[in-house]
Amino acid sequence: MLLLPTILTAALTATGMAAVIPSRDDTTANQGIASLLQVRNPSFKFRHGPLALARAYRKFGAPMPEDLRAAIARFRQNQKRTTGTIATDPEKHDVEYLTPISIGTPSQNLIVDFDSGSSDLWVFSTEMSTSDIKGQTVYDPNKSSTSEKLQGSTWEITYGDGSSSSGDVYLDTVTIGNLTVPNQAVEAAKKVSAEFTDDSHNDGLLGLGFSGINTVQPTPQNTFFDNIKGSLDAPLFTVDLKHGAPGSFNFGYIDPAAYIGNITWTPVDSSQGFWAFTSPGYAIGTGAFRNHSMSGIADTGTTLLLLPKSVVSAYYKEVQGAQYDSDQGGYVFPCNPTPPDFVFGINNGIVTVPGDMVLYAPIDSDHQNCYGGIQKDTGIGFSIFGDVALKTSFVVFDAGGLQLGWAAKNL
Repeated sequence: MLLLPTILTAALTATGMAAVIPSRDDTTANQGIASLLQVRNPSFKFRHGPLALARAYRKFGAPMPEDLRAAIARFRQNQKRTTGTIATDPEKHDVEYLTPISIGTPSQNLIVDFDSGSSDLWVFSTEMSTSDIKGQTVYDPNKSSTSEKLQGSTWEITYGDGSSSSGDVYLDTVTIGNLTVPNQAVEAAKKVSAEFTDDSHNDGLLGLGFSGINTVQPTPQNTFFDNIKGSLDAPLFTVDLKHGAPGSFNFGYIDPAAYIGNITWTPVDSSQGFWAFTSPGYAIGTGAFRNHSMSGIADTGTTLLLLPKSVVSAYYKEVQGAQYDSDQGGYVFPCNPTPPDFVFGINNGIVTVPGDMVLYAPIDSDHQNCYGGIQKDTGIGFSIFGDVALKTSFVVFDAGGLQLGWAAKNL
């Protein structure tokens, strides 16, 4: 049965941005648009709910709840004794999406994570110790005729568990699809945290947040998107993540074939460097809409949907057999039957996360119990609308109008 996320649209806001943003059908300047298809990351052999939640805490420097910390420690210890917990097919479980880019002259091709929740373009490089390179493709600035070291500049990203990634900065040519930025800041890693070194198919990260949170010192650098947006047919990119298949990122235009009906727009608050917005409330299954303001960010670099404690508690009260499991550091429930849909508001519209997408991962070998794709945002400071939410919709990140657009699509 075809499942559709529901978006009820209202009149467009006074900005009228939808009327002036070009679609592929009316775009003629090929250099002003680009479309990139993602590739699967074969490094992921299984999903692990506590790890996915812990990544969000680490990414945003938030103190990790003790039960979650203990769950991760147990998992790490078990990994020393066995090859894995639940062996699954990475093509079936889309934990992380990766996208090809090229750097330098001649081009050096790398596969990176496009992350709307950060603002650094950093990559594995030849400046790293060879013992920390475990199959990744590395950027070699010495082999690029267009590279220039940004003297005196460094970068460092510190995570919530105290680990960090850091290195030097080069200016070089970066190409995504048919879009090229000369003198783009490329952060060449000297040191990378274990979370990344253990992933042999991920060569780095390309941040699509706002440049104000770029970590280069002493002078933060512009993101690739901020550098290219003035040359695009429209200063926006769209995200079309898929469940169990590669998704796509489009730059400079909105593809009318990628969504159904109208786009619902909501204002963005970029003051903290994120694509932040406020959802007016939520509903569970076919229940009534509940007014409950939820301030959060649209983040392609986070897997789960993290929401206020009261909202998460209300949802799992409606899920048969659901309970908070301190051994897992999150909510779990029987994998059958399918839990109810979760609905959140976008301006005067709604987006539906189908119940089968709330089933994040089994926690036992016989797949009797599952880890929830919706978890608490306690201690982070804001909600995170990660891939569990984003993959239900076609989402427009519009820097020109400082707004996010959400539209229904075929799932």
